[in-house]
Amino acid sequence: MASAVHHNFHRLLALLLRPLPAPVRHPRLSFSPRPAGVRSFFPAPGCRLGTYAVALAEPELVPLEEEEDDDARFVVVTFYKFVPLEDPRTEVASHLHFLQGRDIHGRIYLNELGINAQYSGPHKDAAAYADWVKKDHRFHDMLVQTSPALTGHAFPRLKLRYKPSLVQLEGGSLHLPLLDPSMRAMPLTPSKWKERLEARACLDVSSSEMSGRKLLLLDVRNDYEWDVGHFEGAQQPNVDCFRSTSFGLSGEYFKLQVSDPLNGVDKEKTDILMYCTGGIRCDVYSTILRKKGFQNLYTLEGGVSNYLKAEGPAGWVGNLFVFDGRLSLPPATFRRPACWPSEGEKERWVGRCYACGSEVVELRHRNCANIDCNRLYLSCGWCAEELAGCCCSDCKAAPRLRPLLPGHQRYLKWHVYRDGLLPPAAADSEDDADCC
Repeated sequence: MASAVHHNFHRLLALLLRPLPAPVRHPRLSFSPRPAGVRSFFPAPGCRLGTYAVALAEPELVPLEEEEDDDARFVVVTFYKFVPLEDPRTEVASHLHFLQGRDIHGRIYLNELGINAQYSGPHKDAAAYADWVKKDHRFHDMLVQTSPALTGHAFPRLKLRYKPSLVQLEGGSLHLPLLDPSMRAMPLTPSKWKERLEARACLDVSSSEMSGRKLLLLDVRNDYEWDVGHFEGAQQPNVDCFRSTSFGLSGEYFKLQVSDPLNGVDKEKTDILMYCTGGIRCDVYSTILRKKGFQNLYTLEGGVSNYLKAEGPAGWVGNLFVFDGRLSLPPATFRRPACWPSEGEKERWVGRCYACGSEVVELRHRNCANIDCNRLYLSCGWCAEELAGCCCSDCKAAPRLRPLLPGHQRYLKWHVYRDGLLPPAAADSEDDADCC
């Protein structure tokens, strides 16, 4: 028995101590951050990754693989690829031409560094576009992710255009070495990611200190995404919008040191596991961290959405925030595990009301009714009514307010309310949230 325990311990230790690429020295990157606070969540130690029930008030969603193969059913498709495009504006025209007559809504951006797409449509049209893109040899190995839409389109309209930055980032991203795979974090498949999480859960602090290596799990998303779900044990900077992310830069900006989870981290002996929704934000930000000297960077291939589809909710707490009309998706949207925990074993993840701090079971955000705030936040029903759809009393007293919408409807563009173009009851989920 003792021999078996000894063998298993060293097997798990080996997962964290596997050989890594030799350190590479890179020139410094100029970057202007904003200060950011930090919050972290550490569960009790244990070797088995837990699974958690979804919010009880979430709508019933059928996993994609269980749906009938109906060309008319609506789906949401996401993909991205970093690849050199010599004439991206001509590429935009070509994509627009292909989509003529096809029922596609969403955000599709191209520039000299590649493509980033999130869109919805009937399965036939959505699949046809993805297949057409992949027929181009530059995109043949691109990961395409598909999930079911709730009802119809998840986006109000199609925005297909040239965009200087494929993701919103201060200073843009055209100057970043995104086309060099060695400058990006090393991708881990969902199964390898799960192995690393399990090994991390089983190795206690003393074992880590004895080996000289550490592992840091970093959530590279926005704080409101964290509110509805995240991996157990992940550290998350308090970032309102990805574009202002500044962790890992406190060496040059002293005032950030207290709030920077990477401050003081050994850049050569710490494995940093980064994750985001679909993977693109980790790829982008890892090039910045690489420039700052962080050597051992890993990212979850395809992001959380790919992990939930491949591995189920093991190690994941809550729902997944998405940047479309659905807003929040339970893990069962992507895959319903064969061994789903019984009702007695399930734990319920709840968020907190932004205004009063009470528990919020329905993990769906709303926008602040104050046009000049527009914060995405969780709210209990009482505060939503009491504050007239605003996130705080100051916003409730602001001069430019939209009406409180019932349920979790989404606001239209602000000029609709300014100009009185539409009665409040007609407002719906047309104002989509850009990924930042």
